[in-house]
Amino acid sequence: MKKNSSFSNKVAIVTGSSQGIGKAIAIALAKEGAYIVLNGRNQERLSEAETELKVYTSNVISICADVSSISGSQELIDNTIKHFNKIDILINNVGVSMRGTISELNPEVFKTVFESNVLGSVNPTIHALQYIRKTKGSIVFISSLAGIRGLPYLSAYSSSKLAIRALAESLRIEEAENNIHVGLVLVGKADIAQNKQTINHDGKLITLASRDKNKVLSLDFVARSVLKNISKRKFITVQTILGKINAFLHARFPLLVEKIIIRNRDKFKSEN
Repeated sequence: MKKNSSFSNKVAIVTGSSQGIGKAIAIALAKEGAYIVLNGRNQERLSEAETELKVYTSNVISICADVSSISGSQELIDNTIKHFNKIDILINNVGVSMRGTISELNPEVFKTVFESNVLGSVNPTIHALQYIRKTKGSIVFISSLAGIRGLPYLSAYSSSKLAIRALAESLRIEEAENNIHVGLVLVGKADIAQNKQTINHDGKLITLASRDKNKVLSLDFVARSVLKNISKRKFITVQTILGKINAFLHARFPLLVEKIIIRNRDKFKSEN
């Protein structure tokens, strides 16, 4: 644990942090001296993550709550305040992905994805805001390169991430006078937790195949990028050179990007 880090003694909530990117962010913050609040819906995985983080800090708690619900988010924030008496950082990381064309999608897929990805960020933000105003802290939304524009076979996922961008933009303007840092991190294709699941077009969960670690971002890289976003109080962080090129081209030549995607749409179908 670093004693003189800018994160020392900061209270950080990381939603969806029992595994994967969320846990990696929590570990990185713990190494920097932050007090950590883990969150997820699986108590067993949360307990395992809490035990893992105690290698780096004794100041860690886990709160099992579904932040896509109003009551679950309220429980998370209330228990954090009861334990640590403040909130400096909220990282909205919770989310699910999906696969399938719009024509074949069970409408429940859209409902599930938006409840998790959008409401799962809206609810904690609303409940934590009054406390983060007091600390002039940070609210960071973990998004995806799929949130730059709509993509084939990822309609619900892409549109939920575009909604998150709009949410972050609105919040940043509204809270400018309160000196709250609002960050949006567009994560590139990263390593995934073992047995990570996604929602198939019929609404059933399917397990994703493991990814070649040489062809994806490491979880540690993603986590360090998030901490850099917070320490520099940046708004948008786009990971990977390819992601930055995509963002640049879409902003200036959207029809060209669309033509390229149409020509290569089968690659999106096979993407893991």
